[in-house]
Formats: sequence, C-alpha cells, structure tokens
Amino acid sequence: MTVRARRIAVIGGGPGGLYAAALLKRLDPDREITVWERNAPDDTFGFGVVLSDETLGGIEHADPVVYRALQDEFVRWDDIDIVHRGQRHTSTGHGFAALGRRRLLEILHGRCRELGVDLRFQEEAPPIAALREAYDLVIAADGVHSKTRDTYADAFGPHIEEHRNRYIWLAADFAFDAFRFDIAETEHGVMQLHGYPFSEGGSTVIVEMREEVWRAAGFADMDVRESIEACAKIFKDALGGRALRTNNSSWATFRTVVNDRWSHGNCVLIGDAAHTAHFSIGSGTKLAVEDALALAACLTEQPTTDAALAAYEEERRPVVASTQRAARASLQWFEELGRYLDQPPRQFAFNLLTRSRRVTHENLRLRDAGFTEAVEREFGCPEGTPPMFTPFRLGGLELRNRVVVSPMDMYSAADGVPGDFHLVHLGARALGGAGLVMTEMVCVSPEGRITPGCAGLYAPEQAASWRRITDFVHTQSPGTAIGVQLGHSGRKGSTRLMWEGMDEPLPAADDNWPLVAASALRYRPDSQLPRELAVAELADVREQFVVAARNAADSGFDLLELHCAHGYLLSGFLSPLTNRRTDAYGGSLEGRLRFPLEVFDAVREVWPDERPMTVRISATDWAEGGTSEEEAVAVARAFAAHGADAIDVSTGQVVSDERPAFGRSYQVPYADRIRAEAGVPVVAVGAISSWDDVNSLVLAGRTDLCALARPHLYDPNWTLHAAAEQGYVGPGVVWPQQYGAGSRRPQTGRLDAPKPRLVLPG
Repeated sequence: MTVRARRIAVIGGGPGGLYAAALLKRLDPDREITVWERNAPDDTFGFGVVLSDETLGGIEHADPVVYRALQDEFVRWDDIDIVHRGQRHTSTGHGFAALGRRRLLEILHGRCRELGVDLRFQEEAPPIAALREAYDLVIAADGVHSKTRDTYADAFGPHIEEHRNRYIWLAADFAFDAFRFDIAETEHGVMQLHGYPFSEGGSTVIVEMREEVWRAAGFADMDVRESIEACAKIFKDALGGRALRTNNSSWATFRTVVNDRWSHGNCVLIGDAAHTAHFSIGSGTKLAVEDALALAACLTEQPTTDAALAAYEEERRPVVASTQRAARASLQWFEELGRYLDQPPRQFAFNLLTRSRRVTHENLRLRDAGFTEAVEREFGCPEGTPPMFTPFRLGGLELRNRVVVSPMDMYSAADGVPGDFHLVHLGARALGGAGLVMTEMVCVSPEGRITPGCAGLYAPEQAASWRRITDFVHTQSPGTAIGVQLGHSGRKGSTRLMWEGMDEPLPAADDNWPLVAASALRYRPDSQLPRELAVAELADVREQFVVAARNAADSGFDLLELHCAHGYLLSGFLSPLTNRRTDAYGGSLEGRLRFPLEVFDAVREVWPDERPMTVRISATDWAEGGTSEEEAVAVARAFAAHGADAIDVSTGQVVSDERPAFGRSYQVPYADRIRAEAGVPVVAVGAISSWDDVNSLVLAGRTDLCALARPHLYDPNWTLHAAAEQGYVGPGVVWPQQYGAGSRRPQTGRLDAPKPRLVLPG
C-alpha cells in the first residue's frame, strides 16, 4: 500500500462522493482524482437536503468556498408543526437549514471542476477489480444498492434489513413555513406526511404508510401519476389543495444497511454504501458529508492509506451507530404510529418530537418552554413539577414519583439471610429519593438460589432479617415503598458469585446442588444439566413460592414482583427456546404460560389484596426462534387478566447465545408496545441513565415507571440529585432531614477570571 494515496477513484457522484473528491483535491492539488457517475449531472433522486449546524461547521472549516455557496442557498426555519385529528400543535426553537438536492450537487460539481477533479457523467465506472489495480484508493460512494459492497460482500460483511413501511419522495411547488408532520386516518389505515421547505418556492413531501395500508388503499395497482394524485387528495389540507410532483419517484421500502467492515484493501465505503439512516431524522446526506470530511482528514493525518482507513472507521463507526440507533427508533415509531393515535393531542405531539431520543424533555423545554409546559399540564404535572416527580398509583399503593431502584443481585447473603450489607445497600437507596426500591431476586428455596450468596425467603431467620430492612425503610424514609422480587433460578443455579465468574458453574469440589427446569437443557455448554420437572413436582415448587410470599407479607414488603424473566425457572417455562415439554405445560404459548400463571394465582391468593403485584418478563430472547413481540404482549395480557398490577418489561438473558441490540433505552420499545396493546401499566428498564430520559419517556406515555440499576450503584442519591439539578422542591421527592444541608449543589472553585478594566499603553 502506498504511503499516500495519489491516484483516487470515486464511484458515485452523490454529495458524499463529490465532497470527498473536492476535499482530497483541495488538500493535495497534485492528486489525480476521477469521479464516475452513471447518471447525467442534473439527474437526482429526491428534492431537499437538510444539514445540521454541526455538519455545516465542519464544512466551513474544511472548505470555506463550499460553505459560503451553501450559506447563500439555505432556507432556514425553527418550527415543527404536528397536525393530528384536526389540531395543529407547533413547537419552535429547532433550527433547520435546507436546500435543494440538485442545487447542492451543482455547487459540488462546480467546486470539483474548479479544483481539477475529473468528473465523468453518464458513464459506468470500470469493474471494481480493475479500479483497485489502477488506483491507490477506491472510494465507493455508490449508494444503498452498492455494487462494490455486493462484489466484496465476504469482506465487508453487509447486513441489510428491509422495513415494513412504504414511502414515496415527492415535492410541492410552495414552501411550508415549518417542518410539518400530518397524520391522516383513512378507511384503509393511518398514513403520514413529512414535509419541509428547501427553497422559497418548493418543499419536499414524503408520504408514508404501512405495507398493508398501502395495498388496501390500492397504491399497488396505481402508476406514479395516479399515486401522487391520490396522495395530494388525502393531504389536501396540508397542501392547500396544491398538486404534487415527482422526480424519478417510486414507492419503496426503507433498507437499513450495516457493514461489519468499511474497508477492504484499498477500497473504502462511505455514505449509504456503508450505512443508512431513516429519512425521518434527515441524516443520510449529513452522514455522507461527514464521512467525506473524516476520510479526507484521516488520509491527511495518517502515514499510510491502511492506517488512514482504519482511523476513518474507528472515528466514524460510533457516531454512525448512535445515529442509526436514533434512526431505528424513529423508523419504528412511524411504523407503529397507530398505537399512539388516541393519546391526548399535545402528548401525541411530544411523543412524535422525542421519538428518536435525540430530542428530549429537557432540550425541548429549553427550545420551547411554552409548548413543553402545555404538555406537562395536559399530562397532569403540578406546576413546577417535572414528569418524573408526579405520583403514580399501583393497586392500593401510591408511589410518590416514577423512579424505581431496579432489582440488583448483590450475592452477599449467608445461607440466604440478608445482612448488614443489604440493610445499608437498600437503606441508602431508599434514603436516596426513589419512589420504589426493589430487592434483588429473593429465592424461594435453597435449590432455587443462583449462587451460594443469594438471599432467600424460605426460612424464619431470613424473614426476620428482611423485616429489619423494611422497618428501616418505612421508619427512616417514610413515603418510600420497598418491594420484593421472588424467583427460582431454574437451570441457571449453582453458579459462582458474579465477581468470581458470572454464570460459571461452581467448582466440582464445592457444594453444588441439583438443578430443575422446564426442560433438561443446559444454560451454557459447561453448565450443570438440569432435571426436567415432573408434573407432580410442580405443586411443590408452587408451594415454595406461596411460603415465600407469606414470609414476604410478614416481612413488611409493600409490593411483590414475580420474576418470570432472564431465563430463571418461570421464564424457562415461557420461552420456546427453553421449554421443550410435550405435556400440558409446553408446546403452545397457552401451555407454556400454564405453570407461571398457576404460580402467580397461588401467590396472589396469599398476598394481601391491598398490596400490588407485578411480573417481570423477558419480552424478547434476542435469539432466533425465541419469544416474539406478539407473544410478549400476550404474556403481559395474560398476567394482567390474572391480576397483575403492572408488567416490568425486561429482555434477554434467557439463552447464552443471545445477541442483544444494546443502546440507550434499548428495551423501552418493548415496554411501550405492551403498555399500548395490553392496556396494562409498565415499568421500563434498560440503559435509562438520566433524569432527562425518565422525564421524556414518562411524559411521552411510553412507560409509567422507570427502573434504573447502574445509575443507582454509581449514585445512591440519584433521585435526590435529579430533583436538585432540576430545581425541584415538592412532595415528589423528600430529602432526609439529616441530609437537608446537602440539597443544593456544592459550590465549586471559580472557573472564570476577572476581565481587565483597562488596557494600558505599552
């Protein structure tokens, strides 16, 4: 590989490819750069392009000439309009800049020619193998249907997912005065319009709907002219009765592109060839331009092309992954738009605005305080009260806020007896302001423990020790509820303490105990083989849960949660991956639900009526053939029908070869769906890490409560500090009187210096 790439071929004349060519030529005029574009110079797909201030800042620094040309063309606006069921709600302060895609290409064409880039239009690029042989570097900017990526699929490792909505990219010959979302509820189903201006006399218009709605409305049988006429009629109010026009438009389904690697030898992918992000967050051109900026910088900074391509991918991959997570959340929101239609109008608008998690309650409050306060009033927040500090009732228990300390195994009990560590751990978090503090999974039998350090509620001395803890919480932190989570380890038992090797079996010389499960399947290849529970034995296990529930009631717990998640015993019955039974307790979902529901009913019968019961489930196994989202909704609906007051919606940990899609708030969509479709309150979990996240999710109606684990390990007073940082003082959170002096942020050292008053002559 050459030290510096001197001869560069660019496949694709879109914004990413053109800008990469211009930058690389500007940085080194001696480079020989050729761009192949199969279409004519004025051919383009789509109409408007939206760029962020961040992207424009990078362009300004890298090429002021292009930046000034763009500045002269931009249409800018601040508002977003959301029109639903005849009501229009406007949120301001968002700051958009857009221009026509054709004009963007003209600017980049001119800059490339000015710098001496060889532009070849209406000409297919030579075969990729020939280009790699003849050039030092080949930049593949050949789009979502990249031939380069397909040719070297084994090297790039592409993963392409086609989504369920149909959309068409159109234009109208007038300028919207805001970014507009218009929702149409038709006899065939819900449709939506995304519209924004890109010039003084033109707007991009995207019409989108589910595949089944598209077919029911007859679009599958229409030509393009008929389609756009139908769309114009459906959205005539938004368009003011004006017509729509096309530009090589056709109905399509969006494809999310992810690649394991972005370079192969001297060939590198940029833009849509490497990754795609749904148009609803407007990041396609932005990502391509930013790829070009990063690639040009790395080729300048690094000593070899190999090093430059590695640095480019290392720099861009986390940024792209974050954008793709936000884009996926936005895409899924629009795919499931129907579930939100009955929300109060302003909450619906807030939900739409915060759908990708890029816009949150806090930054929306800073952008448009009036709109945010109106949403809060409609939601029922008392004046000056953040959503997270509004009360919530579960059965006969009123929680003073929406924060839950999630169950976290501490592995610090002796013979199942919680000790001083548990008192301090749970007591500290109760003093820390959360509305509900949950214990770790408390086991219903010695054989039901995960590790030798797991706590239990199967013996009197354990119940007495738990009573000491609940008494402390109720006495020292009145108004804080404490709940117990009851469970049985099933096939995941008899393992080492977490810090000695999570899920690893105990050494053979230690006191192993036999395992039981729904089916005789190991959790890991090196795990102990469990014995399948016989039907006659199920009654014994059920009775263990009943005894533990009675002990929990006597111990003074305010709430009981039945652990039916994470691959433990009851979860093992629910998942088709771990339940291979052929009797009445296996097979169909009804059969797999049978034993968990029997346990729930038995526990509910002995648990005091006025105290709520919740159930934790794994809404997906993150593995092929596992629990489907539809089944998760059915499971939640079944437990609710049997008297569950809420469903604690977690995911995974059912099989060891799972492949979870980690990310911020990554499990929330499962809770959101269950709340909407099963009609039951939910607790959302999973990388919810900030009070802004809690406010956003609760106010959007995606969850009722938020359970946080790691943030409470980092800061036992997380909820108190959330109140202090928001300037909130009220009944939703109470500082212990002993800590009252600490209810404001401590002062810090001075960060600024006094400015000089006089400038003396030298």
